[in-house]
Parts: sequence; structure tokens; C-alpha cells
Amino acid sequence: MYSKHKVIVAGAGGIGRAVALILAERPELDTDIFIGDLNLEASKSVAEWVIAGTSTLSVVEGFQIPLKGETEEMSYIFGSADIILDCLPGSEAPRLATLAMKYKLHYVNLTEYVKETSQILEMAKNADTGFILQTGLAPGYINVLAHSLYKQFVSRYGTDVDSVEMKVGALTKTAKSPHYYGFTWSPIGVATEYVKDSIVIQEGKKCRVPALSQTTELILDGVLYEDDFTSGGAADLPDYFEGKVHSLSYKTIRYPGHYAWVKKLVSELTAEDSLESELLSKMEKSVPHVEDDFIIYYASITGRDHQGVLHMIEKCNRIDAMKIGNFKLKAIQVSTAVPMLESARMLLSGKYKGTILQSQIDVDDFLNGPFVQMVYGNRKSSERYKADLV
Repeated sequence: MYSKHKVIVAGAGGIGRAVALILAERPELDTDIFIGDLNLEASKSVAEWVIAGTSTLSVVEGFQIPLKGETEEMSYIFGSADIILDCLPGSEAPRLATLAMKYKLHYVNLTEYVKETSQILEMAKNADTGFILQTGLAPGYINVLAHSLYKQFVSRYGTDVDSVEMKVGALTKTAKSPHYYGFTWSPIGVATEYVKDSIVIQEGKKCRVPALSQTTELILDGVLYEDDFTSGGAADLPDYFEGKVHSLSYKTIRYPGHYAWVKKLVSELTAEDSLESELLSKMEKSVPHVEDDFIIYYASITGRDHQGVLHMIEKCNRIDAMKIGNFKLKAIQVSTAVPMLESARMLLSGKYKGTILQSQIDVDDFLNGPFVQMVYGNRKSSERYKADLV
């Protein structure tokens, strides 16, 4: 039986509102929810929206998180809470983690930002509460899935693993030339992952490769896509798997033709210190914002058994928009929110403390948990095993 928990959702944007709505609607955690944002009206509006969208009897309130310092109300809420679910921009992560340390709270975030993650790892390594980092879709779920498939492969075939592949795409249901794309989540996030290096493993060693440097085609569930290296999605798996596998990569999935268009824009960039902002400005001139989205993801492990037979374990799935309570949430919202909520459930069980990266998450507890199963459950997925004689 779950006890009553006081949860702070930091951020009243698209993911924060999805986290709050699912938390209020689902019975797995009995919570009072406090939604904090720089904009007080936005946080109160989301709280009212959550109450209108669910039959919850829990407290759902909005409050302000000022740009600097703490208000009296904020200090009271943090002082009596159990956990922070950080849905604010990644640049704010160290500040929120510092507050979690100050008030002895558990902490969960989504950001792929490397510098901010390193700061939190250092400050929270000896914390008495748990800090699960980078636990959205990518980084997040896709990394735990890949780790789970790796464990399955080793159990069946041994440790001769050639490749670990992770691929995710947040796409629109239709796409037009020349960009073959629509923004379904943070535009600056898209631009950033297109200009920052991707961390991979090649020939057993961790290394960096330029984003958008290896466009390839793939077919998933009968549909032709393309993919390429982008930054951030591999989480800490390159560190964990270095020396264990020959290659590891994270790629972002797009419709064919998109990457040729983006590469042309990137080739025209001139502002070395603000490439992502310049690329964003160029993309926003022609790429529309689209509500009707879906998520496609793929993970695979390839290697050989003791007889030298080549095997592959792979998993592919598509996630569409879902109705939660009275409202429809976008695919990117539910696919990002539920890994965060699953991580919160795990922390509130009291089994974890200190910093926990994606490679350190209990894969069975996470993947079979109620929040992950409601979106990523096996009812929609296909898992295939291949063996080819050599």
C-alpha cells in the first residue's frame, strides 16, 4: 500500500502538465501535487486544468518558483515535500537539485545536458535521498530498454556483443517538402541535438562523432525512415558499455529527405558560439508546430553465440496520443512523462539513494512498473529474434 506523498512538479509546460495529469489520474501513487513555475498564473492554470481533467480528490495547487531565491510559500512547500519532478529547462537542473539537497528530497529530471548532469552527480553522490537523472524518453526509457535487451542477449548467447543500437523519432503523421518535418516538442531541443556531438562507442572505445554525420535508411513496421547521429540520447551508456561491446550508438529517426535539408542549413551557419540558436531561427522560418504526433522507437543488440552464430534481439514500437482523464495528451508528452513517474515511484519506495544514472536503473522494476506499462506495455510492441548462419 502506498502512503500519501507530497510531489513538486517543477515546470508548467507541456511535459510538466502531462506529469501532473497522469499523477493525479492514476491510482499507483497517492499524492498531493504542487506545480511550480516562474509564471505564477501558468502554474495556477495548469493546476486548475488538472483538477478539471481528473476525478482526483488530491490537493493540486500552483505556486511560483522565482528566477532567484525563494518565496516564503516556496520554502514551505519544499520543506514539507517528498520529491521534485524537474520539468524545467536543463539549465535550471543544478538549482533544483541544490534545493532537493537542502530540503532532503528525492529528485528526478529529464535533461540531456552534460555539464548540468555532471554538476548534479558531484553534489548528490553521497545524498541520503535518490537522484535519478535523464529519465525521459531519450535519454531515459530507450536506454533502459537497450540495457534490458543486452541482459537478455548475454543470458541467451554470451557476452560476444557486437552492437547496441538505440533510435527514437518524434514525428508528425504527415510531412511536406522540403523539410519533411514538424515541431512536436521543444524546437531549441531539436536544434541543439543537431549541432552538438554525439557520444558513441566505436571499436570498443567511447568517442565523439559529429551530429548528422551518418544518415542511413531503415524500415520499421513496413515504413521507410532515415536516421542519423544526434546528441544526448545515449545517456551514460557509452561509459557503461565501453570495453563490453564493439559499437554503440544513438540516432534520431526522421522521414526521408529531412536530414539533407537540415545539413544544408547547418552548412550555412556562421555563429560558432550560438549554432543552435542560429539553426533554430532558420528552421522556424519554414517548419510548422504540429499537435498530431507519434513516437517511433527501436533498440537492438547484435552479437554471436559460442558457436559463432550471429544473433539479434530487437524491439520496435509506436506510441500515439493517449486520453488521460478528460484530456488527450500528445505522444511526446506521455512517452516522456511516464519514465519520470516510474522513476518517482521507485524513489518513493525508499530503496534508492545517491545519484542513479540510466545504466544503474533496475531494468525489470522500471520496465514492468505501472506507469511505463500504461504507455510502453507489450500489447503494442513486437520483439523479434534472428539468427543467421555464418
